[in-house]
Amino acid sequence: MRKMALAILPMLGGCVMAGGNTTTQTAPVAIERETISYETSRCFGTCPVYRVTVQPDGTGVFEGRQFTKVVGTRNFRATPAQYRAFAAKLQPYRPQGEQLIQPGQPGCGQVATDMPSVDIRWNEPSGASQHLSLYYGCRMHDQAMNEALRSAPNELPIREFIEAP
Repeated sequence: MRKMALAILPMLGGCVMAGGNTTTQTAPVAIERETISYETSRCFGTCPVYRVTVQPDGTGVFEGRQFTKVVGTRNFRATPAQYRAFAAKLQPYRPQGEQLIQPGQPGCGQVATDMPSVDIRWNEPSGASQHLSLYYGCRMHDQAMNEALRSAPNELPIREFIEAP
């Protein structure tokens, strides 16, 4: 029976079970399959410019580029709940392949200039990936999308890296 339980363990991959076991685990449990990269761009002003990449096990790298408290690279560790919250905030806007919401592309409409953008990539171990690029100056009817994408990094433990000095 034990061998059978060990044999099906890899198939459970992204499953997380609650209850029962009260021992402390030393290694994080993978809760998803994909690595998520979230990158902001410059604007006319002091918008923070950075890239954050987080792995399914919670390991992450923050790279502050401009107008961030930390300029350069910092490693961080997200909890499973933080990773899930970050991924969940982005999930409703995850395209099947690539979606560009930028000036000149469908879905952008009229454009306000000098706004930042966000570039999000979901990379799976199989090599498959999805890509969303959104220019915040696009006049869209979906303000909920803008707000969700802007606030998603708040789910990760990187606030101390972003907030400008």
